[in-house]
Amino acid sequence: MTSATAITHSSTGRPRRPRGGWLVPAGLILLSLIPVIGGAFRLTELSGGAAITPDNARFFAAPVPIIAHIVGATLYCLLGAFQFVPALRGRRSWHRIAGLVLIPTGLIAALSGLWMAVFVAPAPGAGGALLVVLRLAFGWAMVACILLGIVAIRRRDFSGHGAWMTRAYALGVAAGTQAIVFAIWVIGGGPTDELTTSVMMGTAWVINVAVAELVIHRRSRRTGAARSSGRLTVA
Repeated sequence: MTSATAITHSSTGRPRRPRGGWLVPAGLILLSLIPVIGGAFRLTELSGGAAITPDNARFFAAPVPIIAHIVGATLYCLLGAFQFVPALRGRRSWHRIAGLVLIPTGLIAALSGLWMAVFVAPAPGAGGALLVVLRLAFGWAMVACILLGIVAIRRRDFSGHGAWMTRAYALGVAAGTQAIVFAIWVIGGGPTDELTTSVMMGTAWVINVAVAELVIHRRSRRTGAARSSGRLTVA
């Protein structure tokens, strides 16, 4: 995923590995648990022979892409959080092996989500045409970010690779942010019609994109400061 500093060498030539930094990944895992738990419930329902009701009939009509989305998104969100641990990111073997899992699972999650946006009818009151447009726009944006990340790493553009993969991950974990934003809206007494649901969902995507850009900007500044102070960054 991200490709920030792996090993830095000071002017004395002694390698310095990044420190732990588990606070951010722990927060991302907690954020991911919201859709992961919901996905686990849906997966159990589909595989356990649950009774078909008006609320879940649309999922039983096409279970394969639903299951692919749940499994792909779960692996992508949970494993991707560990790519933000500096101590792990500094290990080339970990970063590459994790990337071999994250790239396909991210694409599976995004593409199956796009399929669902078009072919699976939303629950009553859960958003209309506007939400479909938003899901398609941000879903294709996630696919594009992953593909651009692949292009960047093939060109050995490590900072570009990290930036695009950070953007993709931010879009991938937006379901957790959407649940929080929507819960705050409902607790505050806001209406829950199709328009406001779509606006709340879109707001969560925008929040995640904004946070990703802030992370990328700060990482770029740290890298520039390290280079100007005479330290060499090794991806």
